[in-house]
Amino acid sequence: MPELPEVEITGRLIGAAVVGAEVESVLAPGINAVKTFDPPLQALVGARVTGIRRRGKLFLIGLHASGPAGPEADLTLVVHLMSAGRLQLFDKRASLRDKTSRVLLRLGGGERELRLREFGTKQRAWVKLLRHADVEMEETLSALGPEAWPDGPAPEALRALLDQPRPLYALLRDQHVIAGIGRSWVDEILHTAMLSPFKRGADLTDAEAAVLREAIDARLGGAVHHYEQTLSLPLPDKLPLPLTVHRHNGEPCPRCGTTIEAVFYEEYVMCYCPVCQTDGKVLKDRRLSRLLK
Repeated sequence: MPELPEVEITGRLIGAAVVGAEVESVLAPGINAVKTFDPPLQALVGARVTGIRRRGKLFLIGLHASGPAGPEADLTLVVHLMSAGRLQLFDKRASLRDKTSRVLLRLGGGERELRLREFGTKQRAWVKLLRHADVEMEETLSALGPEAWPDGPAPEALRALLDQPRPLYALLRDQHVIAGIGRSWVDEILHTAMLSPFKRGADLTDAEAAVLREAIDARLGGAVHHYEQTLSLPLPDKLPLPLTVHRHNGEPCPRCGTTIEAVFYEEYVMCYCPVCQTDGKVLKDRRLSRLLK
């Protein structure tokens, strides 16, 4: 799933390229991807892109509409990639037989197309077209916790957010608690902070909260910086995530050299270093053991 760093760099690169562009036409091959009907998607015809920003893992594409399909208005297209979506800018328009296409914003002045694509069979990515005044009230956005980066909560506030009897691994991935972190980067953050993914948020000390805050900044900010140095348009289908722990189970820990272990769940894997994070305790499979607390 694209997370905060990936959504951030995608928004920056595509946003810089499409600001001022006029929407020539809009198509929704994945009709169930469109979750709103008022204003209609066709209200974007003639609209100009004013920018792309990020909230958590979602894109907010700003547009100023003044075309024949609707009255003059500031609109926002909210885009949620879910687990397998990608937002990409192409110089050539997609064939309508392209099974990955979900929503197509065809831009004037050439053949450029801003394309929401989705891989796999679940087809859960979605868009909502909202009037600018209604954005903050949209149910997904309004339920998000504070941003994890760049202006995330201070250590004291972070500790208060995490003061729950749940594991840090679950809390940091919970978008209602703090927005933007998912499975990939929570592994990296907790490894950097040398904290067990099974440690309960309510047991976090002031010192640990400070270290965790630093780890969030270092890993998310470092990933964005890495992308700034290595990525340009057109973006690939899969970004080269600069991960050192997540899905590196069986490899040596980059800090101590101990073999990175994993906990396997039905749809994902959690990776950690037993020496750096769990006092030498190993939980290889949650179905066989519940040793770590």
